[in-house]
Amino acid sequence: AIDMIPPTIRKYLITSMKRTLSEGQSANTKKPRMGSNESKQSKKESNDNIMSEEKMDIVATVEVDEKLYSRQLYVMGHEAQRRMMASNALLFGLSGLGAEVAKNCILAGLSSMTLCDPNEPTSYDLGGNFYLQAQHLGSGKSRAELSRDKLSELNQYVSVNTASVPSLTTQHQDEILSLIDSVSVVIVTIPLAPSLIIAMNKKCREVGASFIYSVTTGVFAKVFCDFGPAFVVSDKDGEQPHSSQVEMIIPANPATVKVLEDQGRHGLETGDYVTFSRVKGLDDKFDASKEYKIISTGPYTFELEGVDLSGVTNAGTQGYITQVKKPVTMAFLTYEEALEKPDELMMSDFAKFDRPPLLHLCYKALHAYMDKHDGALPNPGNVEEANEVVELCKSLDTAGAFSDTVEHLVRHLASGSKAVLSPMCAAMGGIVGQEVLKACSGKFTPIKGFLYFDADESLPDELLPVDEVAPSGTSRYDSQIAVYGKSMQEKIMNQKLFLVGAGAIGCEMLKNWALMGVGCGEDGHIHITDMDRIEKSNLSRQFLFRTKHINHFKSTCAAEAALEINPDIKITSYQEKVAGETEHIFGDDFYDKLTGVCTALDNVEARLYVDQKCLFYRLPMLESGTLGTKGNTQVVVPHLTENYGATRDPPEKSIPVCTLKNFPNQITHTLQWSRDYFAGIFTQNAEDVNAYLGSPDFAKQLESQQNTKMDTLKSIQNTLVNERPRSFEDCVVWARLKFEELYVNQIQQLLHNFPEDQVTSSGAKFWSGSKRCPIPVHFDINSKCEDAEMRNHFDFVVATANLRASMYGITGRTDEEYFANVLKATIVPDFSPKEGVKIAANDAEAEKESNGFDDADTEADDIINSLPKPSELAGFKLAPIEFDKDIDEHMRFVTACSNLRAMNYSIPTEDNHRSRAIAGKIIPAIATTTALVTGLVCVELYKIVGTPRKELKADAFKNGFINLAIPFITLSEPTPPAKTKAVIKGKEWDWTAWDSIDINKGDITLAELMEHFKNEYNLEISMLSQGVSILYSFFANKKKVAERLPMPMSKIITSITKKEFPPNQLFIILELIANDLDTDEEVEIPYVKFRFR
Repeated sequence: AIDMIPPTIRKYLITSMKRTLSEGQSANTKKPRMGSNESKQSKKESNDNIMSEEKMDIVATVEVDEKLYSRQLYVMGHEAQRRMMASNALLFGLSGLGAEVAKNCILAGLSSMTLCDPNEPTSYDLGGNFYLQAQHLGSGKSRAELSRDKLSELNQYVSVNTASVPSLTTQHQDEILSLIDSVSVVIVTIPLAPSLIIAMNKKCREVGASFIYSVTTGVFAKVFCDFGPAFVVSDKDGEQPHSSQVEMIIPANPATVKVLEDQGRHGLETGDYVTFSRVKGLDDKFDASKEYKIISTGPYTFELEGVDLSGVTNAGTQGYITQVKKPVTMAFLTYEEALEKPDELMMSDFAKFDRPPLLHLCYKALHAYMDKHDGALPNPGNVEEANEVVELCKSLDTAGAFSDTVEHLVRHLASGSKAVLSPMCAAMGGIVGQEVLKACSGKFTPIKGFLYFDADESLPDELLPVDEVAPSGTSRYDSQIAVYGKSMQEKIMNQKLFLVGAGAIGCEMLKNWALMGVGCGEDGHIHITDMDRIEKSNLSRQFLFRTKHINHFKSTCAAEAALEINPDIKITSYQEKVAGETEHIFGDDFYDKLTGVCTALDNVEARLYVDQKCLFYRLPMLESGTLGTKGNTQVVVPHLTENYGATRDPPEKSIPVCTLKNFPNQITHTLQWSRDYFAGIFTQNAEDVNAYLGSPDFAKQLESQQNTKMDTLKSIQNTLVNERPRSFEDCVVWARLKFEELYVNQIQQLLHNFPEDQVTSSGAKFWSGSKRCPIPVHFDINSKCEDAEMRNHFDFVVATANLRASMYGITGRTDEEYFANVLKATIVPDFSPKEGVKIAANDAEAEKESNGFDDADTEADDIINSLPKPSELAGFKLAPIEFDKDIDEHMRFVTACSNLRAMNYSIPTEDNHRSRAIAGKIIPAIATTTALVTGLVCVELYKIVGTPRKELKADAFKNGFINLAIPFITLSEPTPPAKTKAVIKGKEWDWTAWDSIDINKGDITLAELMEHFKNEYNLEISMLSQGVSILYSFFANKKKVAERLPMPMSKIITSITKKEFPPNQLFIILELIANDLDTDEEVEIPYVKFRFR
């Protein structure tokens, strides 16, 4: 929630989203440069592994696999996805960062990825490249060769190749540059000589390729982007265009537009462009097909620049407004230019305003050190070599970025420069991966110049001794040891963590933990749980899974994959929900042994439950979430930070029933209505029939459902008797008649009750504002809607007939000729509106009608008596159909059903893809954002484990707020927990949600408990409860109190609840009201955590 962001950062976030870039691009506008091949057509390929332009064009025509890229398409869109599928990337460096970038880009679906890294792996690489093992050290194979096969398994549509050069040095510069001839983007992910980087960047400019250079050195990192002098950004932020509804277009000069306030603010800014549709009035002189530039005059009003409607008589009403997003062109500096005079240094932590210039200087010094030492980096813990980098900083500092107060930071950067840390590689791999996708697709705003990032707050104040950080040369953990030392590595390995969720975040987290060594120690362990099975749509971002894993449990497959990365990991997988009903599995004895919990969940309810557990057991909780290119991370540390549930978003607004039923005005309304209708005719009706056939006392069960009793019985009668199909042809006829009922007859009845010229008691037009006057939609098998160009009439009948047939176990079909013949022979009865039919005009009337019902027992009895006896239909059963957004037949129905209703009310229709997102409440997702948030979370895990020789305070921990599309990244200090003041024995106690009164005296009696509070806290208990049970109160029956005082606490509770405690329960939560013995004033204290076992 944006309210969680500190005010200064929130202000920057809002203003950064309102940059000077203008928005958008339609499908017909000029495509952004994707490593444009115009200057390359006459050049011959210098390497067979690089895809040719001809092949590139072929790839561009390939259809997008919507099942695989389902969630990603809601981030990138089809057009951007096709551009990516026509793009070729060249990646230099396959250490940790290179492996992460390659993984993210391959999952995203580029055309090809060529890997170039002739270097053999070292033990440092094992800390970040998840495809390298200790046995690969000294194998004689390069990092690129060793990584290629595993990377190619990630996506069958991406060609993964290797390119060979003797070395990545200036000595072989010509061979390196020759590889760049036929690619869209070049990415460098390891430190190379500055002169070579400059030459590679220059070559990219010559051939029209984008250039990205990024390195991680310990807990420090940088990213540089040069996308050329004129890079076209088609959509700066990827947000849906703002849309609103016209209340009135006032005929004036300039024309003024007022939007419906109950639909929210228009969200537009001066200079934006909009289009209109379905506007009524204005004497038909308003051209809705044009784009209009606007001048914002308020949250609900704007003017149309240069539009004079002063000669028009009738105002415009009831139209739709849609923002038009415009493309922009960005100019970048080359690496050589930006190195000396950086155009922009992107901020990532507002507590470190002066950090980017300093890190810019530090990396220049580090490159200078490499030049002096034949490309070698300083060794861990070597003070002399670190000081040499310090001196180089001083000599190169022309901007005043260096001071004595930052010497320790420079030494840390130098000392850890060889270290390849998995969390840093994951975080930077997410950022760089998204920049690659921007270069290939032209979608979203690239990083302009440099981004610097660090987590120096996780480091000790001074360098650790050489023997504490010295590498073994063979250990996967050499990189972590080089930064944090051997003692901390042991602590990491002995962590006992619970990972809740094995989806996208869970997979990335588990990969990071395997590389870090979490759970690999003698006392360490990882527990992971997830109820879900793997689907095809998971494969584009949950990288531990392959096609062979589809329909297998996520947690099991993820655990197996983690063991492949690190065979030493100790891990147990579960397929259980973490909730009250599984506390026999995840109970007191389970949480009591943990050192922390990490959530990788997709819903708030589950997060809140886990949050309460972490509060109770005082466990740190690592929380993160993503929404397309947006992400957030939250670190919850006992006593130092507020818990996850301390700040909550407001609940989503529900759509009024009356709006859904009779007065929709948005596609979200018609889609929800369609979902509800699906559940009614394909799920509920079948379940009601099965309940009737399977329950001898069904009639008695209906007695408790007086409001819905008649509807239920009528649906059973229709489903089982009146409308029961005997063939598929019957299903088709039924579908056609349903079309007539929904989109013609019901609309005619509504217009009969409320004619188009109806006025309210106040004299206002009934059909005005958000109430849109409907029109019947008459069946036409060849009809297409103008917005989405969908054959909704035909699709509705086909989908309805087949779903109906499936419910009855009848074989369906979809061939159009058959449907055309059956529909031609179908007789559709004429409809005449009925008198006396009541239709609620608003929710108040609807509620009144639902509360008042006639006694219909006689009619109900008649229907029940007319139904065939269950014994007469022995063995007969319907198959209820639960809506599944990923089943095409279900979505075909929902989309057509929704669009037809939208056409009734002149609401713009949507295609199947967009309808799936809205109706299925799909959360957009992409691998890059997931990698970034998990990397940031694991950096916080380092801090939770404990920085060596330093006690961390609250300001060392960081919550993250990111939007890779803008791009925007900021880290901020977590909010401290709220305090409550209590006076105990004359001393003030500021307690928080983390606090409780812990009693660990065994299963003591009530009398002993009360005496304990008198002696320890000078408090007299006046009331004591557990859950809903009152165990003691000062006004209770004295005989009952006397009976309970000598009883153990657990016995009192079981005697009241009549339930025994589960064998794994160790604690009882007691709530009490207590008064100070001296003042007799009530003292507000936290709950009691009573350990009885």
